[in-house]
Amino acid sequence: MPAAELYVGIMSGTSLDGIDCALVDLSQATPRLIASHYQPYPQSLKDELLELHHPSGNELHQAQIISQRLARDYAAATLALLEKAGVAACKVRAIGCHGQTIRHRPEHGYTLQLNNPSLLAELTGIDVIADFRSRDIAAGGQGAPLVPAFHDSILRHPRIHRVILNIGGISNLTDLAPGQPTTGFDCGPGNLLMDGWIARHHGQAYDRDGSWAASGNLIPALLAKLLAEPFFSAPPPKSSGRDLFNLCWLDSHLEGDEAPADVQATLLALTGQSIADAITHHCASTSEIWVCGGGAHNGRLLNYLHTALSHCHVAATDTLGIDADWMEAIAFAWLAQRTCHHQPGNLPEVTGAQHPCILGAIHLA
Repeated sequence: MPAAELYVGIMSGTSLDGIDCALVDLSQATPRLIASHYQPYPQSLKDELLELHHPSGNELHQAQIISQRLARDYAAATLALLEKAGVAACKVRAIGCHGQTIRHRPEHGYTLQLNNPSLLAELTGIDVIADFRSRDIAAGGQGAPLVPAFHDSILRHPRIHRVILNIGGISNLTDLAPGQPTTGFDCGPGNLLMDGWIARHHGQAYDRDGSWAASGNLIPALLAKLLAEPFFSAPPPKSSGRDLFNLCWLDSHLEGDEAPADVQATLLALTGQSIADAITHHCASTSEIWVCGGGAHNGRLLNYLHTALSHCHVAATDTLGIDADWMEAIAFAWLAQRTCHHQPGNLPEVTGAQHPCILGAIHLA
């Protein structure tokens, strides 16, 4: 057996719930998750991050202060992870840290993830790979999604047409059709609208198992208005985030007299239907849909997908040997390895970039 090649992957996504930190051995074709650690965001940090999604009078200063705070939190999560695993920092080749996205505007040539990778390297004593998306955008791509390259590497089947569906704050898919180039794109909102709506009305971080949505009734006219958003009918490659899908966007479509539970039921249908439409229109011969991300725990949403895509087998990626909760953190460890080995980490068929690129900036410890 080859010697271990250890990387740490850190992911904090559009759900703004916290930090996923994974220690991964990438010495063999199939990644081995050695240990994982989750560190939730305090509500104060989540509120500050949400404020930075919109222009303000002091946003540059605030962004830099929060970047330092995030780097310290990333470092604390990394050191807690290594202590849990009983692994010394000197044994880790690099940290792949996505950072916290606050703006994603590839149509204007930029994406912005808050992070201070130099500080993270200083605090951990480990080289840090960060800013993965900018190089793809420089080559004409969307800078997202990046995880499909990882899915292609480890989850492709030679005969079975699979879709890997990540339902985080935003939902995105990877189309793994046998004998065809891998494609992938963002489908639309995943959990972020449902999370924001239940937080507004009940002060809860998320709708556990979709139970509040299940108590409401679908509003067909509202669903039709939401699905009329041009993003849904735009052809891939495409990506999105809170810049488009946020509670202000939702409020602009409401009459104001809707029952909150009915809106939640409709938001769940929006997520489910936009995913089903994307698969039907762009991945028509799919027979297996493997789900990862927080949405994999929403039983009501998975039931919606079972019904809308009844010809497909729908299940969590755990069955394939990759824990649904840790897929993205493992992927960013893998992307860090690609950078360290001077190998491309993007798929132009997915992002729309003009060519494959070595992604990320390296910050030496």
